[in-house]
Amino acid sequence: MDLFHPATDVSLDARTIAITFAAFVVAWLSCRLVKSDPEAALPFTVPTPEQCKPGWQGRVLDDPSIKLPGSTAIQCYAPATGQLLGLVNPVTPDGIDRAISKATRAQLEWARTTCAQRRRVLKTLLTFILDSQEDIVRAACLDSGKTRVDALFGEVLVTAEKLKWTIDHGERALQAERRPTNLLMFYKTNEVRYEPLGVVAACVSWNYPFHNLLGPIISALFTGNAILVKNSEQTAWSSAYYCTIVRAALSACGHNPDLVHAVSCWPATAAHLTSHPGISHLTFIGSRPVAHEVARSAAKALTPVCVELGGKDAAIVLDDPVGKSVGESEMQRVASIIMRGVFQSAGQNCIGIERVIAMPLAYERLLELLTPRIASLRVGDDPTSEDGTVDVGAMISSASFPRLETLIDEAVAQGARLLVGGHRYEHPAHSQGHYFAPTLLADVTPNMRIAQEEVFAPICCLMRASTLDSALVTANSTAYGLGCSVFGPTSSAPACANLDYIARGVHVGMVAINDFAAFYAVQLPFGGTRGSGYGRFAGEEGLRGLCNVKSVCVDRWPGVVKTVIPGRLDYPLREGGWGMGRGVVEVGPLSWPVDYNAKGKKVVLIGTGATAVGVTQGLGKGARPPHRFRPQTDDVAGPWLQRPLLDKDHTQWKPWILRVKERAGAHARGVGGVVREDLGARGGFTTRRMSLPDMLFDQEASRLVYEFWTREVREWLIDPRVQP
Repeated sequence: MDLFHPATDVSLDARTIAITFAAFVVAWLSCRLVKSDPEAALPFTVPTPEQCKPGWQGRVLDDPSIKLPGSTAIQCYAPATGQLLGLVNPVTPDGIDRAISKATRAQLEWARTTCAQRRRVLKTLLTFILDSQEDIVRAACLDSGKTRVDALFGEVLVTAEKLKWTIDHGERALQAERRPTNLLMFYKTNEVRYEPLGVVAACVSWNYPFHNLLGPIISALFTGNAILVKNSEQTAWSSAYYCTIVRAALSACGHNPDLVHAVSCWPATAAHLTSHPGISHLTFIGSRPVAHEVARSAAKALTPVCVELGGKDAAIVLDDPVGKSVGESEMQRVASIIMRGVFQSAGQNCIGIERVIAMPLAYERLLELLTPRIASLRVGDDPTSEDGTVDVGAMISSASFPRLETLIDEAVAQGARLLVGGHRYEHPAHSQGHYFAPTLLADVTPNMRIAQEEVFAPICCLMRASTLDSALVTANSTAYGLGCSVFGPTSSAPACANLDYIARGVHVGMVAINDFAAFYAVQLPFGGTRGSGYGRFAGEEGLRGLCNVKSVCVDRWPGVVKTVIPGRLDYPLREGGWGMGRGVVEVGPLSWPVDYNAKGKKVVLIGTGATAVGVTQGLGKGARPPHRFRPQTDDVAGPWLQRPLLDKDHTQWKPWILRVKERAGAHARGVGGVVREDLGARGGFTTRRMSLPDMLFDQEASRLVYEFWTREVREWLIDPRVQP
């Protein structure tokens, strides 16, 4: 009987392998399912305010105001309807002290958390925001008067994107960075670290109550700081609700909620916060007059301030450089973006479009497109509208209405054409609401006050420009410099060049080409120039701005090379110390950095024994192999001098190299060398045998190197014919 069955045995082995593999897969999947993600979002709940629930009806105030006669409390009301939202007790100086003290204690532990732990808090917060959009939106609408769509995009979307960006890229932005060394410090490793500051603060404006509050909180928490936010009195009610959300997220993740505080106070008390010595950094979002007071107050404690003020942002619309009209669909697209940029949040937007500067063909077409669209805008209270067709909400207050009407009247008197609106709007259903009619002014010129002052209102000013340069002059004619939008065709190289010309020429901190405010959606650094403030938040720069930037220098080979003070330079100084010091100083030019394209290698190499320490850089593009000079000595390591070369027309200088290269059979203890070309005798050299420490600290060796640098390179660098 044949007891060997090959086919059966192979089949059995295959089944065994398949079963084993399947068991392994099942076990792996089981482990994955059982094992929890250490960064997974955790659930938590926050009670929905009664005012945000369907059917809520608040008492309509006879004279809506945040100030309540006979009381220090902040009277919170809905600017779209005048309905009372509630009272908020303002914080006192003692209350600010207590909040900073609690935050300081909580931050000590928070600073030791990992980026993974911080990400978990942000993920928990993001999940809650996405699940609670309607409540968050309704609270923002009630407290600021904006529409639900404006709140959805301006509050929820941008906050969610900031959270997502910080979760995905925050850790990389805060990683320590390596920095280059030099010849004298070749044995050192250098890095820059980004560490928490402690307790930071932010004073934020009312126009985006949710986003302006959470933006600084997100950055502060991820950088390991605690934060105290002074929100606007105008939105004190919703800010308290929003702060509760953040503190609940911290508690859900097992962290101290005292890391975050939001306070409301009157201006007289705010100075106690802005000058507080317990604050390590201050972010201010608001108006220029208040910014002066904040900066003056913060200076008392030498607190650094990031100042984000208003703007007079322009949308510049270019014609095709060949003189033909831009396509109709493109003009429709541009008009729609301008409408959003001007009228979002009733124009109460720091990067909103306040001026539309258009070249001749674009101007006429925009006038045709914008006039009927602005005239058809519907004003009202979106949350209470039955069909949800409100386009423009209320303004935060009616205090600015007289100034706005005066600016419009002055412009008309100076030649502007008022085509739509131009006055406060009396809403038939909400007589106590603060509404201003959407307005279109055409033929506005730079000399008009309305073209110079920030209006922060639903007003579109259309201005003419005949050339690219005239458009730039008009755009740069104000004291502001926050952002800018540039629209134009991209169908040809000249058209694209025009867009780039304008983008480079506007004196602002941010530019969106063929779009509006796109830089904010992608978390580029946010901020302006001139009268729009200084400093940046958002993006990597925003995170690092909330850090102590610490420079750290450490030995590269601690067991081999360390800094040792030479005997002649050690206190008390000995004879020859001055000469040795000169040697140290004069070797410096060898470490001057030079940039080259990476076509080949540039090497500065000093050898000691069997070890070579070197720095490599790219060789200049198109450089010819340099002429080499070599000494006629064989008993020492052969030093090569590669001198710089000039093109025949003396318009480009080439890399130079000092290289000390050991040869086979060199002395085991190692040698170095310095070479100087003797310009008086062709092919003649002065060589000197020395160790590496001698080379670095010997005056004569350094002098030889220095002479070579001076005679062979520096004269060419200062030659006016040379273009480095």
